[in-house]
Amino acid sequence: MRLSARNQIKGKILDIIKGQTTSHVRIDVGGSVVTASITNEAVADLGLTVGQDAYAVIKASDVMVGVD
Repeated sequence: MRLSARNQIKGKILDIIKGQTTSHVRIDVGGSVVTASITNEAVADLGLTVGQDAYAVIKASDVMVGVD
């Protein structure tokens, strides 16, 4: 897989929560969890299953930092 996005984090799919049109895919990336909202069609097209290795690919024009 080659992408222009530089933030590619490999992990394992923890669960896939399907809604009417959108699924929330939770990926464990070394003890932290990243959640992606993607279409149900994308879940089917990619053949996503719980326990499967997957990449969280993050591309954003802005990154914000917060502190307590």
